[in-house]
Amino acid sequence: MRGWHCLALAGALSLPVAPAAAAVKQAAADAAPATGDSAREQALQAFQHDLVSVLALRATAQPLLGAALLARPLPRQPKTNSFHALINRAAAASDAGPAVQWARLADCDAKADACPNASALRKLVEQAPDNAAVWLLKLGLDTRDMKSDAARVDLARAAAAKLYDDYTGSSLAALAGVVDALPPPPATQGTGGPVGVQALIVQGNARLQPRPALPVVAKLCENAGDDAAIKADCLRLGKLLEWGSSPLARSLGLHLREVLGDATAQADARQQRRDLIWQVQNYSQLALRAQDDPALAQQLLAAAKQGGTEMSQLTAVLRASGVSTTAPGSWQPPAPDAPAPAHSP
Repeated sequence: MRGWHCLALAGALSLPVAPAAAAVKQAAADAAPATGDSAREQALQAFQHDLVSVLALRATAQPLLGAALLARPLPRQPKTNSFHALINRAAAASDAGPAVQWARLADCDAKADACPNASALRKLVEQAPDNAAVWLLKLGLDTRDMKSDAARVDLARAAAAKLYDDYTGSSLAALAGVVDALPPPPATQGTGGPVGVQALIVQGNARLQPRPALPVVAKLCENAGDDAAIKADCLRLGKLLEWGSSPLARSLGLHLREVLGDATAQADARQQRRDLIWQVQNYSQLALRAQDDPALAQQLLAAAKQGGTEMSQLTAVLRASGVSTTAPGSWQPPAPDAPAPAHSP
């Protein structure tokens, strides 16, 4: 699947390599590798723990979602302030929507092969039947369980959906809306000051978001062969994904057009995917710099607070930073195994 290599690259870049991407512990270790990283690591973890304790007193879905996302990577949380407790309180709130149920997908036992959370998936099918991301998530599960007929139905439902949203933008908004509930202590701060810490925590914790297994979709569509019905559904789905919420979804949509479309469509898809990789690479570099640049951190936080999708927030940050969303004529995407450049061209 040669075409998938660029998609995989875009997917990797779509997760800004912010040091908090896996957890606050790793965030601190990477953010301050040369000067007191252990002390800052402990301070960041303690600060995030304090944030969760304060936010756990809230009663509405949005701040409880933010609290749950902050609690998820923390070790040894008390049961009342655990991810499990907080995300279920958020789901029970009267103003809870699909974004909460999407985060609740991660409230499961991977060792028992019980992921994603089956109850959350059922709720999503009820609450967001027009969201292709829900059906692609189900398609991945049905493919794993060798339910080929069910997976085929999932593909058709995804192709007939009205939008694709994996709710990363909603998670960013929830986190940005609560991360200032307490002032970051001096021990947590780098050269970016308090807003640098806030941007670091928001970016890192939002990247723990569940996502559909999009490579499974790519393989199914690439192997359509002479099945005109599958090819038609894949082309419809591809058009939808091109306007999807995440860079990875958009990349898959362009990939499907390049694989299944005519010569003109293929050429246009290649150009748009080149632009997409340029956008994601530059956004990733800005996200890395934000923890040390207060003005840039403010831009990231402001974009997150506006809500919208991950893709719309990415575009807003690029434009606010004066970065073109169109790749320069001489620029080419890096090879899949090439290291990321230190700065944008």
